[in-house]
Order: sequence, then C-alpha cells, then structure tokens
Amino acid sequence: MFALVDANNFYVSCHRVFNPSLKGKPVVVLSNNDGCCVARSNEVKALGVKMGTPWFQLRELALRHGILAFSSNYTLYGDLSRRFMRVLAQFSPYQEVYSIDECFLDFTGFNHLDLTDYGQTIRQRVLQWVGLPVCVGIAPTKTLAKLANHVAKKREQYQGVFDYSRLSREQQDELLASIDVGEVWGIGRRLSGRLARMGIATVKDLRDADPKTLRRQFSVVVERTVLELRGISCLDLEEVTPPKKEIITSRSFGKLVVKLEDLQQAVASYTARAAEKLRRQHSDTGAIQVFLQTNPHKTGEPQYHPSIIVPLVEPSDDTGLLASRALLGLRQIYKPGYRYQKAGVMLMELSDPKTSQPDLFGTSPLFGPPSFGFSPPSVIEPATEQSRLKSQRLMDTLDQINRKMGRGTLRLAAEGFQQAWKVRTDYPSPRYTTRWEELPIAHAK
Repeated sequence: MFALVDANNFYVSCHRVFNPSLKGKPVVVLSNNDGCCVARSNEVKALGVKMGTPWFQLRELALRHGILAFSSNYTLYGDLSRRFMRVLAQFSPYQEVYSIDECFLDFTGFNHLDLTDYGQTIRQRVLQWVGLPVCVGIAPTKTLAKLANHVAKKREQYQGVFDYSRLSREQQDELLASIDVGEVWGIGRRLSGRLARMGIATVKDLRDADPKTLRRQFSVVVERTVLELRGISCLDLEEVTPPKKEIITSRSFGKLVVKLEDLQQAVASYTARAAEKLRRQHSDTGAIQVFLQTNPHKTGEPQYHPSIIVPLVEPSDDTGLLASRALLGLRQIYKPGYRYQKAGVMLMELSDPKTSQPDLFGTSPLFGPPSFGFSPPSVIEPATEQSRLKSQRLMDTLDQINRKMGRGTLRLAAEGFQQAWKVRTDYPSPRYTTRWEELPIAHAK
C-alpha cells in the first residue's frame, strides 16, 4: 500500500506560512525574471488564470481583483521542502521524495491502522510543524496513489485524504469513469489525445483496455500504467534518489549583457552553484560545458549561440578549480558585439570519487581537440594527495558556512558583488528560514 503526500499550491503556501495575511487572497508566484506564473492560489485559478500566463498580460486583471505577485524564492521553497520531507519520514520507514512538494510513503504492513485517520494525522502534523497544507492519496499502487491524491484535492467531501482501497468495485468503476484519462500519472496531454482517438477517454477506459495492444501502440510504460490502474504494483519505491548524470545551472539575465566582465561573474556564480549540487550528491566532474545565448526572439539582432567543453585533468568537485576552468572556456567563446540573454554551465562525466581513478600519466589536455578554433594550452599537472585533502577540507568548510549562514555568504571573488546581470526580482520576499537578517519579527501590543 502506498501514500502520496502532496503540498497544496506549494510555492504560494510557502509565502503564506510567514505571511498569514495572504490566506484567502489571490496570489501568484512568478518565474525567473518575473516572466510567467508558475504557481497560482485557488483564488487565482478561479479567475481563469492558466499556468504559464505571462505576468504582463495579467496587469489589468491583477488591479481589478487585487492579485498579489511574488518573485520566485527558491531558497525558501527548498528549505521548507526539506522540513516537510523530514516530518513525513516519521510516518513510514520507507520514503521516496518524488519532487520538491511530493513524497511517496510505503504503508505495507500498516493493515492494523485506519489509513484515512493516519492520513489526517499526517496532514495535521505537517500543518502544525511546517505550516503547509497537504493532501494524501492512498492506494495499492503508486499510479493509483497519485490518482487518489488528485481526488483528495478536488473533492472536498474527503477532507484532504482519500483511500482508494476502501471503495467497492462498483464505486471504483464510477469514480474512474468520472476522471479524464489525462489526469493519469505519465499520460497527461501528450498521450490523452491519441488515446481518445482510440476510444479511451476516461481512466476507466484505460484500466479496461488491453495492455498488450497499448504496449504495441505506445510503450511498455503505458502497459505498466494499465496494470497499475488494475491494482498490480509495477513501480517500486525509490528510497535513494539516483545521482544525476549531468548537472546544469543556467539562467536568463535580468537584462541583456554585453561585457565580458559581467559574463565572467555569471559563469563563476553558476559554476559555484553547480559545484555545490555536485558535492551534495557526492560526485566529481570530469568536464565542464560552458554556453552562451543571445535572444532568438530579437530577429533584428545578430545571433550567436556558442558552447565549449572543457575537460579536466582529473575529476574534481572543487569550486575554485571548476570556476577557473569554466572561465577559461568562456574567454575562448566570448565575442564582443553581441547582446547575450543567457549563460550556463553543465557538469559532465560525473563519477563517484571513491571508485574513479585519476589519469595515471597526467597527460590529459585542458581542452578538447583543436576543432574549437584555438590551440589547447599546456598540460596541467594532476593534483597531489595533499592538495586533494586540502581542497576537500576547504569545500567542506565552504558548504558548512553557507548552510548555516545562507547560500552565498562565502563565495568566490570572481562571482562579483554588484551583479548587474542578476535575475530580475521586482516582487521579492524574505528568505525567512535561512537568513538571520530576514527573520520575521513579532510585535507585542
């Protein structure tokens, strides 16, 4: 038996935790550079605002209905997500963190409990300890648990918790016949149109379809979905998230950038963030890709979208080393005369430092083959064991300080201080849980 616990309107709810005056008011959270709506409160959804609607198109509607907008506050969202997941871990020995606001719990062996009551206990605990409203879907498979969570959210009579297994066969048929097939996990809009043309319009239609036929028409994934809807568990709980094979950090700038100095600050900053993620999953990287992009929508301007891969002599997770290599690559691909909209880095060839072997001959060039249009610089000697230990201690200290005092408290000088290129946030909110100077203040009357 599985449960899917999902925070309601997560980004909006995070803002409401520390600003209760927002409850009941129409609120949206905007994407990078305050471009589009990436989260909407129920009040905004009731006004017909769709996900991804550009904010500039909502100005008049916002004035008319008092819609409040907030720039994305990923530091706050990430911290509250971690707290949310720690609370959920108390309710099952087996947990899969599926996304920033969703978590699967394994309820196998919990037959002695009333799972609906148990789900309500989860809701109350998360609300009391973290401040987030959640819904709980319970079912014998992960796909059905996802569907049960959808029912718990949409149908008020279940008060936020729905146990699919308590329904009779006739009740299950009636429920599944009332839900569009596009609501099934893994189906969505991409496949629902093709399924509809085959006469499969509801979840019940999909459950009752021939799985072998669907496998031939689509894939084994759709076949497994059908089996899961029939109560046959095909998807195990992934307790340990597999390490990423690549790590990308990229942002559009708050304004178009022309100076190499600004690009260097951005690339150094993105590399530092990527290196932090790299260490968090206990990996090293063997190569860095650096890329730039002008605005493809400005057709009247010259376009330039270069990239370069910078191999390392040996894998590393050292922020300073990775930033220096990324900046070398940036200087090779930068051309003046262009207005750049975006830059980014991608860490490639990720490996486990416990099992990877350094280059025994120390002859790897810093850059790849000369097809990039320049001659590779001289070979750099591989690090010694002493320098590796020194780097590890330095990175541990860097991460500990930034975890305790807030990201960016300790950083590379190459990242700059003014950062005129930084993502635009015209509607900021405090990072309540990770910055001392942004803690909420309670005033006694």
